[in-house]
Amino acid sequence: MLVYAKNNPNYHTTPVAEVASVLGTSPAGLDADTARQRLGKYGPNQITDAKTRTVWLILFHQFTDVMILVLLAAAGISGVVGEWKSTYVILAIVVLNAVIGFFQEYQAEKAMAALKKMATSQAQVLRNGQPATLDAADLVPGDVTMLEAGNVIPADVRFLDTHALKVDESSLTGESDNIEKSSATLPEGSYALGDRLNMGYKGTFVTNGRATAYVVATSMNTELGQIAKLIQTDETATPLQQRLGTFGKYLAAGAVVVCLLFFGIGWLRGEPLLNLLLVSISLAVAAIPEALPAVVTVALALGASRLVKTHALVRKLSAVETLGSVTYICTDKTGTLTLNQMTVEAIDEAPAPAFFGQDNGLLLAMALNNDVMQHADGGWLGDSTEVALARYAADKHYARMPLEGRFPRIAELPFDSDRKCMTTLHRTDSGVLALTKGAVGVLVKQLDTVQAGNLASAGQAVPDLLKRVDAMAEKGYRTLGYAARLLPELPAEVTPKTIETGLTFLGFAGLIDPPREEAKKAVAECRRAGINTVMITGDHKLTAKAIAETLGIITAPTDRVLTGPELTKLDDPAFEAIVEQVRVYARVDPAQKLRIISALQAQHHYVAMTGDGVNDAPALKNADIGIAMGINGTEVSKEAAHMILLDDNFATIVTAVKHGRRIFDNILKFIRYIMSGNAGEIVAISLAPLLGFPIPLPAIHILWVNLITDGLPGLAMAYEPAEKTTMKRPPVDPQQTLFADGTGWFILWVGLLIGAVTIGIQVWAIGEGLPHWQTMTFTVLCFSQLGNAAAIRSHEASFFSVSLLANKPMLGALLLAVALQGLIIYVPFFNRLFNTQPLSWTELGVTVGVSSIVFWAVEVQKLISRQRTKTSQ
Repeated sequence: MLVYAKNNPNYHTTPVAEVASVLGTSPAGLDADTARQRLGKYGPNQITDAKTRTVWLILFHQFTDVMILVLLAAAGISGVVGEWKSTYVILAIVVLNAVIGFFQEYQAEKAMAALKKMATSQAQVLRNGQPATLDAADLVPGDVTMLEAGNVIPADVRFLDTHALKVDESSLTGESDNIEKSSATLPEGSYALGDRLNMGYKGTFVTNGRATAYVVATSMNTELGQIAKLIQTDETATPLQQRLGTFGKYLAAGAVVVCLLFFGIGWLRGEPLLNLLLVSISLAVAAIPEALPAVVTVALALGASRLVKTHALVRKLSAVETLGSVTYICTDKTGTLTLNQMTVEAIDEAPAPAFFGQDNGLLLAMALNNDVMQHADGGWLGDSTEVALARYAADKHYARMPLEGRFPRIAELPFDSDRKCMTTLHRTDSGVLALTKGAVGVLVKQLDTVQAGNLASAGQAVPDLLKRVDAMAEKGYRTLGYAARLLPELPAEVTPKTIETGLTFLGFAGLIDPPREEAKKAVAECRRAGINTVMITGDHKLTAKAIAETLGIITAPTDRVLTGPELTKLDDPAFEAIVEQVRVYARVDPAQKLRIISALQAQHHYVAMTGDGVNDAPALKNADIGIAMGINGTEVSKEAAHMILLDDNFATIVTAVKHGRRIFDNILKFIRYIMSGNAGEIVAISLAPLLGFPIPLPAIHILWVNLITDGLPGLAMAYEPAEKTTMKRPPVDPQQTLFADGTGWFILWVGLLIGAVTIGIQVWAIGEGLPHWQTMTFTVLCFSQLGNAAAIRSHEASFFSVSLLANKPMLGALLLAVALQGLIIYVPFFNRLFNTQPLSWTELGVTVGVSSIVFWAVEVQKLISRQRTKTSQ
């Protein structure tokens, strides 16, 4: 019976012959009929997405928001009572919102589909003992697959035969070093994935050698598939979605209450029922900011499009705003905070032994003891550490290729994790030159007792040497030492025992992956913005601490560095007690990222987390903002993330945070503007009848102000640039409502003021016997809100200090709204349509003057706020 790896997790401790028996296969592979039957039974070897959305589902999703449903209801009621113009305008806003939201989400789905195509598509197998090439999706358990350097392992496999095989499993285990593989059966015991040396896993890369292997698991039964299942969970609501959901429910309930109260009072006063019904419905619609969904969608879409230009792809629009609430950014070091380019920063050179002649022994060894290649265009290919060493030597005129002509390589002892050394042997006129590279602590144990002209005595020199190595390590450098030996001839057996003894020390090099200069600036900007940057790395503690200090992540004695083993020893309460003090996690297993996120979230923080490996996916999924690496990230990590960094650069995250804050600010400005205007309308329409005056505005006037005069500037607010203080204040508290930080009071007092000036002009005009009182009232309400829009562009800065050209859509919206209002007042066709009359110049001047009260009041309020801020500083 065929058994999958997930049901038999011990293939690594099972002899190869028994594995073949369990899988019903042999070293010759499966026959075509058996393979076809198994493909039908177990399905294609593909990672499936349980949440794949169709075009229709994406479109339907655009109409599920509470605000949209309320608007659709309002449009329906308006149509029933004959107000088709209102119906058309409301439906136009709903459709605009749906189109923008659908387009952005559809584009994100297409982008992810394109990323999926980057995965391996073909595999080499044995069928009936004959080699064959087939789609990786057609692999089945029991297949024998053939692998070589450069291949992606297409399924979970148990190695049958290996030849110098090395595999990069960093995408799955987080271990950056290539893992040497073998077919030997492991002793009974508990093994982490990275320690199962006779197993290969789907999605990992063969970097060296070749192998044949039995396929033991495919598709969602692979380790990759098991992790993919963990991330196929429902999305949690973002802070903005939570706020808008609550906001929409309250507004819907409030609109109904206002409508019923107004209708009841009017009915008791004996108002005409049809007119009363129309005005009541209009008042209910006036209480709802119809343009809010469109403004939110436009703001998020603009933010997403700007982020693409700064190398960030947003998979979900609402995630852009969530960035504005982030209090912690937990980021990888390599490639994100650093350049991901190892560089030799310093060397410590010992005197070269006589057998090097005029050559520099250390530079010669750095040039020859590596397996890197340099292309004709100057590019380098090979291990990043070896490339750095070879490049340094080449820059000092010790290029490998010319030197290979003088010192041809005749043998080598490859690096292995036990010896921690690599040796290359080269033919010279004097004999065979052995060049050994490795950890300094290992090399010093293999030195000759007395080195003529070099170290006076290995025993006396070693302590001082190791102190110099430690000094480099404290600066964050990785150190590699070099030693040499001249042999009269190549030994019959080239082994570590015959070659790597009696060495002469040549010196050592200090390497580092340099921090990005822009990352240092970005970390400082985060600190000013109240955002904590936390570095998570697999590096050693000293290296991690040094980099963190250079970048400004560690700035105080209370900032802690915690290693993975230390984290393992802490229970959850103990870890949560110190998590806010930890700035660096060193030697951390990527699986521990999820625990770090949970601990920070338990302290009510909003966390952005970066990751690139498959086993980073659960952490990316559970973070408030999961950020995958676009260059080095795996397919699964990109699927789990909310955003993808196309340049793997930390500074891009900070740019995204700035966009998130800007978007929230602009949405908040719109809410202040629209709700204060709506409150003014409600006050004016409700209060005038109670004071014994006629209803100031008919239904069509209310809808005009609410949908056109409010909507145009409201949409333009999405284009407002970020304020100078955007990244100089703490993050938005996700627990706060939309009415926090003075927004509720602003809506209240400005709404009352708009209502007061509207009723005031009505009372004055009626008292003066002016026949155009209703047109004057209508115009004051319109211009008051436009003045409010102009003043509200900045929370703090004066209108006169913010350039009108900084937001050209706003300038255009204000001018267009004024022009449209002018048409309604002075064009006869619109006079009949809207029941208005042309105003005299005096009447127009009075309405403009009274309307400006709101503008100046908001400007005075901001002036007082600025003075208080200066006083408190």
